[in-house]
Amino acid sequence: MRMIVLIRLVGLLGVTPVGLNADDFIKIGPGSYTSQRPEGCEPLPGEIYKVKSLKGATPTNQWWSSVVWEKHSQNLFPHPLAMVCHEGGMAVTYPGAGIDGRSGNIMGGGVSKGGDFVIGHSVSAKFTETRLAEYSAWMITTEVQEGEAKMQLTFGHGSPFVYGKISGGNPLIRFAHKPIIWSGKQGESVLGITVRGNHYGIFGASGSKWLGEETVYENEGSKGYFSVALLPDKEPATLGAFAQCAHNHVVMTKVSSAHEKGTLSSIYEVETKKLEGKGEGTIFALYPHQWKYTSTPLTSMSYRSVRGAMKIAKGSSFETAVPIQGLLPMFPKEGIPDLVRMKGYLTTEAAKKKTDFGDTYWEGKHLGKLATLSGIAEVIGEEELRTQFVDEIKSRLENWFTASPGEKAPLFYYDANWGSLIGSKPSYGSDSQLNDHHFHYGYFLRAAAEVARLDPAWARKWGPMVNLLIRDIASPKKDDALFPYLRCFDIYAGHSWASGHAKFGDGNNQESSSESMNAWYGMMLWGEATGDDVARDLGIYLYNTERTAVEEYWFDVSGTNFPKDFPNVALGMIWGGKGAFATWFSGDIDCIHGINWLPFTPASIYMGRFPDYVKRNHDRIVEKREKGADYNNGWGDLVAMFGALNDPAPAVKHLDTNPDCSLEGGNTHAFMYHWLNTLDHFGQNDASVTADHPYVNVFKKDGKKTYVVYNFEETPLTVRFSDGGVVESKTGGLTVKSD
Repeated sequence: MRMIVLIRLVGLLGVTPVGLNADDFIKIGPGSYTSQRPEGCEPLPGEIYKVKSLKGATPTNQWWSSVVWEKHSQNLFPHPLAMVCHEGGMAVTYPGAGIDGRSGNIMGGGVSKGGDFVIGHSVSAKFTETRLAEYSAWMITTEVQEGEAKMQLTFGHGSPFVYGKISGGNPLIRFAHKPIIWSGKQGESVLGITVRGNHYGIFGASGSKWLGEETVYENEGSKGYFSVALLPDKEPATLGAFAQCAHNHVVMTKVSSAHEKGTLSSIYEVETKKLEGKGEGTIFALYPHQWKYTSTPLTSMSYRSVRGAMKIAKGSSFETAVPIQGLLPMFPKEGIPDLVRMKGYLTTEAAKKKTDFGDTYWEGKHLGKLATLSGIAEVIGEEELRTQFVDEIKSRLENWFTASPGEKAPLFYYDANWGSLIGSKPSYGSDSQLNDHHFHYGYFLRAAAEVARLDPAWARKWGPMVNLLIRDIASPKKDDALFPYLRCFDIYAGHSWASGHAKFGDGNNQESSSESMNAWYGMMLWGEATGDDVARDLGIYLYNTERTAVEEYWFDVSGTNFPKDFPNVALGMIWGGKGAFATWFSGDIDCIHGINWLPFTPASIYMGRFPDYVKRNHDRIVEKREKGADYNNGWGDLVAMFGALNDPAPAVKHLDTNPDCSLEGGNTHAFMYHWLNTLDHFGQNDASVTADHPYVNVFKKDGKKTYVVYNFEETPLTVRFSDGGVVESKTGGLTVKSD
């Protein structure tokens, strides 16, 4: 955790890109990247609002990122609280009471400069900057200072507390309206108050006094610390329970995970510093994707949030146990009814002109297509076609993975100020805003993993460059000298964020949850194919954790999180403070739904874990789209493929009568054909069955189960399933067994 001083390193705002020369390049194996911004890439800000003592690469793409991008911050939504840092201190509010879905979006309310109250300093009414002082997995500390007046505030995900440290004066709380004091009185150290219908506990150090009148209260004798807490009710017993741990300030948060026998276990822990009192630990507010998978005892209390109910637990840790969704690098041959037709699709793709796609996103989408086509060619025995697809992947990746004097693109450059690897040409703000890196690079990882699966020597040679991409989006090391820890992933929220800066009134956002999942899919496969257990295990954690968040917050598969007055069955975008039935680029219903499905790969099977929800989602689209059930236009191919997770028959019929139907830009007729017919042949994804090996799928149709296993090793493998099934897998490939 750290403080703010304006830092100037490389990449200063407004500096003109220089001509690249040999001294600007960093060699890494046969590959290389540049340390200078090439022409065509917009600069990042030169100033980072953090303290001098806060060393290392700056985290971006977090719920709190606007703190380091701006002098103060935009609205922050750690839930259940919301706040905004400004010159007067920090405004705090509880947006839960205002959640409304009638507009077609889920609105959770913003934060005014007054909030429910503002935490400020008795000596200084105005601070020039808010600085990042410290951070850990899901909590941060901000700092303001003018002369001797200094205040640090610690807050974060799932915490109803804001912890304060102060010097050069006393804590000062300015209420937006006159508070109703229902416990304690002036001159006492603990008050229970209600403001605008929201209940709070205000905790001064023992012996301190909250004094004031009307809307301004000062804590005299604070001893340098205090805290405030959102209360789920105004019962004295509740206030007392919170008071027991009010002065156990959280100083560190972390998660650890392990997987065994088809279950991902994650432990979320806090370290606290006891300043006074007899209570232990702290109070957690768990999101639905956490409390639905925990055995940790929960209280009867809860908060409202735009993600659904947050249930309360007490202690120093809680644990979740999530069933692992198996995945495959490709589907088996048995799901292809007409091999001649499939070869025709592959041949058509192989004959297409080799296009320079320019930027990292569209280049990535093409690489992803090639990886999927390679797997299909392999299972039908078309070695020449497979080699052609793989060779194109190699050529394209090697081009991106080498930088040379005078070159503008394709290459990667490293911004040492922000600690990020940026592809040139960039797109969608991937340069100046550090947006979407996991979306873009996930395709590169998927393609590199496909090569690694077939050509280990190439992977050893070019692997260091691939690993740089992994480190940029999700470095597994907290002490990585070049990159921040898990840049794009929010450990407590359970999903990734797309914006690097989060400079929006509604907080950070993520649109395409499925492209995030694609990144973790690629990481998982790369780790397995190269023997990198750290990358593989991190991929398993990220893929399965984000999967639960997608199910809860983008899809709400159980119908428990969206407000009852919300008219839609899915969201296109998740924001810190709201959920939007929208995209950044289109209002078409296919796009609003489809942006959270693409790219379809064998790993997309996770979207079929709840077939009843798939039907509800698909039927709503067909009902609302102008085209009805006509899949032969727009993103109809994606609508058909999604619906097939419940019932593939209509989509199979459509493709048979429209073999050259229109496609979304990242899709192919070859994979559409393979996907639809695999589901038609084997049936739905059976999510009730897990395995002691992550590279599996279990299907069910008409009471019959089919187990599919992929073995990366050149030795036989025995895979055991939770329903008692056992598969003796052959070496180096797919094994299919039906009961």
